[in-house]
Amino acid sequence: QLQLVESGGGLVQPGGSLTLSCAASGLILEYYAVGWFRQAPGKEREVVSCISTRGGSTNYADSVKGRFTISRDNAKNTVYLQMNSLKPEDTAIYYCAAEPNYYYCAGLPTSEYDYWGQGTQVTVSS
Repeated sequence: QLQLVESGGGLVQPGGSLTLSCAASGLILEYYAVGWFRQAPGKEREVVSCISTRGGSTNYADSVKGRFTISRDNAKNTVYLQMNSLKPEDTAIYYCAAEPNYYYCAGLPTSEYDYWGQGTQVTVSS
């Protein structure tokens, strides 16, 4: 069964850090482009970051550049999103998604991702 499972969300104070994990089963994540997305209440889902197949390139939304870092651990079949200097406006449900064999994830439309996780809640509040 193909599955993506996010974890690592929670409540954190402004300026704090969290690391989200996207663990895969039934697929070898190394061969997939993986994106992190978020959706806040009343807002559309937006792309946060992506990493291309085999980690050839990464891309970040302007709102998170310099604060978030996406990375892979192929041995663990997991993609991470390290989030630093968190702001209240980062509060959202965060999702990961995967699309096979895509080497320039910045050009990959959200609608093209085949596999999605169930999401993990991130709340930034004092």
